[in-house]
Amino acid sequence: MLIRPLLLSSALLLAACASAPEKPAQPVAPAPAPVAAAKPAAAVEAPLPSHMRELRGSLRTPPAGSEVEMALLVIDERDRPQQLLASLTLAGNGQLLPFRLPFNPEYFPSGARVELRARISQSGRLVLRLPPQRISQAQSQSLGELPLVSAP
Repeated sequence: MLIRPLLLSSALLLAACASAPEKPAQPVAPAPAPVAAAKPAAAVEAPLPSHMRELRGSLRTPPAGSEVEMALLVIDERDRPQQLLASLTLAGNGQLLPFRLPFNPEYFPSGARVELRARISQSGRLVLRLPPQRISQAQSQSLGELPLVSAP
């Protein structure tokens, strides 16, 4: 006789857990305040934290629909990446593509070779690359417009 109540309570507990959870009430958002001077959303950038540095520049016309992968790497004497300092993934738009790559200067090794590299792939195939750009100091820098070359 003890098994029937136990089975009944187990079945009720299982049924309660299997039901869909109730949706919470959506909070009502206040109406946005009118903006005197509207700026484009792309122009608004988050401020850089005081302990971070950044590399800024633009890539010359990666194809529309391409995936742009950028990396700040420590390179050994055999041209092999040894450490990733920062990375960034962007979407190519067929036009000049601006980038902002933040990094922590505390991890920047003194005396080591550090390079900015980028590869552009489209439909999973490597199509363009950025020739390695040597970064000698752990400071914020503007690299300007960087040309892309065909990938081998």
